[in-house]
Amino acid sequence: MAINSLPILEKIGSMQKTPRTLSPAANLTDNNWNFAEVWIDPLLSPPYILLLLAESSGNYRVYDPSEGYQVVFTGASYEEAENWLLEDEFEPVEGRISAVEI
Repeated sequence: MAINSLPILEKIGSMQKTPRTLSPAANLTDNNWNFAEVWIDPLLSPPYILLLLAESSGNYRVYDPSEGYQVVFTGASYEEAENWLLEDEFEPVEGRISAVEI
């Protein structure tokens, strides 16, 4: 049996492909941010995810990955951003991604 006629390869070849595009979000390899946090809405299945980015400028932006990383909130303090997320019943995922770790 030829390798290109294996049933699994035929199945894979007919699977629907999801297009991938580059994100317009802030480039996390640039040094214009301090840390990022992932926040989820655990009441949904699968959970809805938002990304909180602390910028070096002092701003805190919340990005929505499902909307092409569109900024959905900007605040002048961590507390503002945190309160905005908590109002919508989002919860932080344990841990924080630090710019110095990348």
